[in-house]
Amino acid sequence: MAHRSWLGALAGAALGAVAARAAYAAFTRRPPIGDEKTWTRTNHRGEPITLLEGPAFVAGAGAAAALVPGLPGRVRAAAVLAGVGAGGLGAYDDLHGSGASKGFRGHLTALARGEVTSGAVKILGIGAAGLAAASLLRRSGEGGATARFADTLIDGALIAGAANLANLFDLRPGRAIKVGLLAGGPLVAASLAKDATAGAALAAVPLGAGIALLPEDLGERAMLGDAGANALGALLGVAAASSLGRPARLAALGVVAGLTAASEKVSFTKVIAGNPVLNRLDMLGRRPR
Repeated sequence: MAHRSWLGALAGAALGAVAARAAYAAFTRRPPIGDEKTWTRTNHRGEPITLLEGPAFVAGAGAAAALVPGLPGRVRAAAVLAGVGAGGLGAYDDLHGSGASKGFRGHLTALARGEVTSGAVKILGIGAAGLAAASLLRRSGEGGATARFADTLIDGALIAGAANLANLFDLRPGRAIKVGLLAGGPLVAASLAKDATAGAALAAVPLGAGIALLPEDLGERAMLGDAGANALGALLGVAAASSLGRPARLAALGVVAGLTAASEKVSFTKVIAGNPVLNRLDMLGRRPR
């Protein structure tokens, strides 16, 4: 019945929100690795800011995906693997990245020279996690072997690509979470329209976690960093891969690939600042420049 999908979405969002806030409170008291200084960085204003929002998002959204009712076991496993895997690799880059190489091109160019950057480790690791999660989404009885292989490649690329793309927006307060809400909202709505309880619950989990942490992000007290942004994108990628048909997944992958390629040539920050509508959304809830 229709009310079940609504309950699933509410349960997913509520669990994500409660778990993320609880994780943030715990990590600010006792960081998961090192001490407070280990996670402190300088933001775009030149002010200190903590990256602990990222691990809190990973832990909260991962726990919610593991506990939210109504998900098939294979989908639950795929979500936890993709979210925690991408988040863990993002945290590794947060703590050990030098910033000398940036973007796909920078990290892959360094890799071609024999230099293994933390970003290259993250790119390859998230790609592997995306493929592993995608393989869990395909039932053995669904279509032929060729179709399942093609779907696994599409879904793996979508999950990994979404994880990377979300991170490209984490350059200003609240931006990555706002983009996640704009991308995830239609996924929840589509699942509710189809009365798909599992799809609604899964898509709502990262949205709830993001909304719960948004005040810290907008207040410039904390930021998602690679850990949180990668996990946000990966979880939305799993939600899309598990609930959309192949044409819609191919379209989503095209958008992700196109935006990722564009990021190598243009600055998203400059594009957003130059568009009145996008700029207003970007500044909503933020401190004035």
